[in-house]
Amino acid sequence: MKKLPLFLTALSILASAVPLTGCSKTVKPGDVKGYDEGEQYISMWVHTIEDTPEGEAYKASVERFNEKYDGTYFADIEFIPRNDSGGGYSDKINASVMSGDLPDVITVDGPNISAYAANGIIQPLAELSEEEKSAYLDSILDQGTVDDKLYALGAMESSVGLYYNKAILEKAGIEVPDKDHPWTFSKFLDILEQLKPIMDSKNGYPLDMTFPVGESSIYYYAPFIWSNGGDLISEDGLTADGYFNSDKNAEAFQYFRGLVENKYMSATPIENLFESGRAAFKFDGAWEVNTIYQSYSDIDLGVAPYIVSDNWDGGRYTPTGSWAYAATTKTEHIEAATELVKWMSGVDSGVLLYEKTKSMPSTYAAYDQITTFEEDENYKALYEQLRDYGHPRPKTPVYPQVSTSFQQVLEDVGLSGKNVTNEMDKSVERINAKLKRYTR
Repeated sequence: MKKLPLFLTALSILASAVPLTGCSKTVKPGDVKGYDEGEQYISMWVHTIEDTPEGEAYKASVERFNEKYDGTYFADIEFIPRNDSGGGYSDKINASVMSGDLPDVITVDGPNISAYAANGIIQPLAELSEEEKSAYLDSILDQGTVDDKLYALGAMESSVGLYYNKAILEKAGIEVPDKDHPWTFSKFLDILEQLKPIMDSKNGYPLDMTFPVGESSIYYYAPFIWSNGGDLISEDGLTADGYFNSDKNAEAFQYFRGLVENKYMSATPIENLFESGRAAFKFDGAWEVNTIYQSYSDIDLGVAPYIVSDNWDGGRYTPTGSWAYAATTKTEHIEAATELVKWMSGVDSGVLLYEKTKSMPSTYAAYDQITTFEEDENYKALYEQLRDYGHPRPKTPVYPQVSTSFQQVLEDVGLSGKNVTNEMDKSVERINAKLKRYTR
């Protein structure tokens, strides 16, 4: 899995309050194979096609659910793939909000849980016991909680690694710290400067780093903000001024500019720079490990702790977030919907999803069952980073605008050298325009 999954951004259609009743079709026992008298029918939509490793995992998990709860519940899964621009599935959700025929359970991309909750698409799950909640990573519970209510549970988790070429660092005499003592911003600059002559001789750069358009930017690089004590929006998700445009954030954005100005990274993307041995470091998703193992086995790969600000207080800061399950406001059977959500996000489903797709699980016990996360040092490092320092992306009903604004400031300041204060203030104006609906 090389590409970062596309994230939902089309929420503008939800700008008007819409009743979610009236048009759902009625499914009777016998209409669907396996659905029998006396069972509670639970409809569910997922964001992929059936004929993919991910789709196969979802289908198998539903089949196992129906076997376990035979006579009590029956889950009926429908596959609605996204298109290349992220539509398709999200378009179907939007249209169904208008028509009132949402299913009982849907998959929601993690960063959009707050927006879906604020727009009345999903409702809080039935109450979970403390024991049930303790099965999940802290980042999963944090991502799925809005206003102290649990709305969603992750089907999987994710992380971003700071990958390094062991041979290059060994040649330079650079030792990698442990996860609890990561390199600071200033120390990392010293290391990049030390590596620059070596990488110049290879026609490369110390750091393989890009500022990609889309969700990747905030997913990869928001940790620079968080570890510096900044935030992109207030805790309640309704105030951008004083947060997005804070002095702390200005420092973080200027750090990216320094990476470009000092030629520690290329201002334009270079394909396979790290994979070809012409970069010492690379920020990339967890899938990069499998990519290196499968296609670039000559690279001796390592995972370093994600770097932190010199002002880091030891708190959570590393990237997280992926698809989750939630119960819609359409369902009148929240207990049944919650049982399905727990099953689809649970240990067995997480192990199956890892086996099919190599996606990181959402529960502690799933990691305990997968020997790779103990035996392979790189996967182990990614899991421990996620477990101990994972931080979900901003929770706000206008998340798409915050994400877009982050990417735009990163590009305008980092690549073009525009005034950071002006660019941050422009973003606050754009975010505030979207927030009016929720704050007036």
